Amino acid sequence: MSNFSPISSALSRRQILATGLGLAGAAALPALAADKYPTRPITLVVPFPPGGSVDVMARQYTEALGRTLGVPVVVDNRPGAGGSVGAGIVARAKPDGYTLVASSQSSHLANPLVQSNLGYDPIKDFENIALLGRQPNALVVHPSVPVKTFAEFVTYLKERPGQINFASAGAGSMGQLNAEALLLATNTKAVHVPYRGGSPYITAILAGEVQFALDNLVVFLQHIMAGKMRALAVASSTRLPQLPDVPTFAELGFPALNQTSWTGIAAPAGTPAAIVNTLHQAIRKAATDPAMIENLKTRGVIPPEEMTPAALEKMMSERLVSYGEVVRKAGIKPE
Repeated sequence: MSNFSPISSALSRRQILATGLGLAGAAALPALAADKYPTRPITLVVPFPPGGSVDVMARQYTEALGRTLGVPVVVDNRPGAGGSVGAGIVARAKPDGYTLVASSQSSHLANPLVQSNLGYDPIKDFENIALLGRQPNALVVHPSVPVKTFAEFVTYLKERPGQINFASAGAGSMGQLNAEALLLATNTKAVHVPYRGGSPYITAILAGEVQFALDNLVVFLQHIMAGKMRALAVASSTRLPQLPDVPTFAELGFPALNQTSWTGIAAPAGTPAAIVNTLHQAIRKAATDPAMIENLKTRGVIPPEEMTPAALEKMMSERLVSYGEVVRKAGIKPE
């Protein structure tokens, strides 16, 4: 397992970012490198192939960020090892604000917990700048599964310990970690069937090869609306307008499962605070634009709340601890 420290001392070197990043923060901080930043195109590394949820989210922001910053923001897809290849490239890049990464729970949570010799620490090796959006997770079943509610589903699992399969996009993926957390919370057992990526495992669910999954709603929504999957619960602060009859995990009595996925932007550690502030403000300007909010909502994405870099890293550190417990209790071994 990688040797990161979940509650990293790196937070202390970023305390300036905890207070100076309100809407008036840019005026309060010294100019420093921000006087001359940016002067050339910015590369936003997406550590996944084009068309995936992280890629789609990143591309929603590039045009708006380019307008605010006055330079092009260019997406560079660097897929591999569940996001580790692209994230590692940025972790080792020059900390000058011109090479950023679209971070996610795959690259900055699941991978550090389940990949050995990862090569980067999700906290200490990055300046985690801002959220781009939160994606609700959804528990879905194939229509052949004879349950209509979450309670019926739990009973169904209890009556068939180890006989029901669940799918994910790969061993150690967030889909596996989310489902394992569900099984632990409900004291049930099921068999994990990992697939090589998002498309194969969605196909497997649609074909009835596996019975359920707990993962990002964005990859399920069109199939739910078409009646090809049935949603039993969502991880969201409130019920979703697209699925008004589907309760949240908190409503069902499982608040610990009510954690959304997230996508953000990060820079290499050591990027000057003034540059981090400039990027944070540009992202927040884009995120609070009414057109962006509407665009995100139509895609099933929760527009991001204001969260300073220090608060973002605190949230990440807390999730590393909680999901680390899932990995330990479920016996998931680093690869």
